[in-house]
Amino acid sequence: MTTHRQAVDSKNLDMYGNAPLEWRRVIEALENPPEHLTHFLSTVRPDGRPHTVGVGAMYDGDYYFVSGPNTRRAHNLELNAACTLAAQLTGIDLVFEGDAVRVTDIPTLERLAQRYRDVGDWPVHVVGDEFVAPFSAPSAGPPPWHLYRLTFRTVFGVATAEPHGATRWRVA
Repeated sequence: MTTHRQAVDSKNLDMYGNAPLEWRRVIEALENPPEHLTHFLSTVRPDGRPHTVGVGAMYDGDYYFVSGPNTRRAHNLELNAACTLAAQLTGIDLVFEGDAVRVTDIPTLERLAQRYRDVGDWPVHVVGDEFVAPFSAPSAGPPPWHLYRLTFRTVFGVATAEPHGATRWRVA
């Protein structure tokens, strides 16, 4: 069961007189993602330049994503856990800011592997503290893969459907 994080502070960023967006709208969009959804993860290279790549992500209270240990994003996260994850959900575009760390505890790995099998239709299983499967996205690199948890602290939302608006939330 997913435990949703709560907004503890919000700021209306809309410049056109629209009311602040409700946090519940974010949760509803996360609970009902569109069928074909790509998330874009941005990490920071050692020289400070950004690196952005499409990833398959799974929301479960925090966001989770998979990466091969030899990918640019994995190397970036080893040095600097700060990152953003962007998604175009139904009626709202969202950007999640926080830190991503590798998950190595077996219960979480098993739970997320099951969710990827059930929801993502990806036949992944856990070996040691890594994921393995017969296939993955080409950008993930070859198996095995590491699971990362993005614990977000700030979320930006821009509504693409009525009611319109733009809001920043701090979350706990």
